[in-house]
Amino acid sequence: MKNGWRELRTEDRAVQELSDLLRSLPIHGPEALALPSFRSPGSVSRKSADFMTNHESYAGKATRCGKLTRLMIDAFTHREAEMLQAAQAIEEGIGSGELQRLPPQPDELDDSGHTAIEGRLLVRRALVRERDPKLRMLKIKQVQRSQRSLSCEVCGFDFARVYGSLGQDYIEVHHITPLHASGSRETRLDDLACLCANCHRMCHRSLPGESWRTPDALRKLMQKSAANTP
Repeated sequence: MKNGWRELRTEDRAVQELSDLLRSLPIHGPEALALPSFRSPGSVSRKSADFMTNHESYAGKATRCGKLTRLMIDAFTHREAEMLQAAQAIEEGIGSGELQRLPPQPDELDDSGHTAIEGRLLVRRALVRERDPKLRMLKIKQVQRSQRSLSCEVCGFDFARVYGSLGQDYIEVHHITPLHASGSRETRLDDLACLCANCHRMCHRSLPGESWRTPDALRKLMQKSAANTP
């Protein structure tokens, strides 16, 4: 993307460095690393050709590539700042050794039984680095002290009312302006909203030209949808 969606040749220094970086990830077994072509400069260069020829601005014939490559092209096209931040976090995690120190998790397996790709490790790392877990409890206590129901601020879902004691004192706490958009800052309790899992996901769900929405915007969207539903 930084290269103007042009192919990077095998001899390019950036390709050599990226090849070394990818091969150093702690998710590859010795069998894969023993293959000369695995994440080699040549394979990295070919992947950059896939990114170039499958981009919407390319006028020629597209090379064959997988669904994940097309998803990455779309993500870097429509969520440039967020994706660059994610890429930088992965690079820093590899260089600092943080990714190597993350313990395997039972949910980090794909259908074939192999360890999941680095994206899931990044999410777990970002949650530790960027969010203070004490803020969640402080926000919940703020709501409870105000004698308001601990329910979703968008749809009104109350975990305790639906699940009984299992859902008591439970709610998800959401940054009204996502941290990837606001950058590093001091977070106030008024910057947070209590949401159910569904509304939390919908606030973060990306659409072309729209990478996130506030709880107020989601509430208006729900009201509009309900009004248009027979």
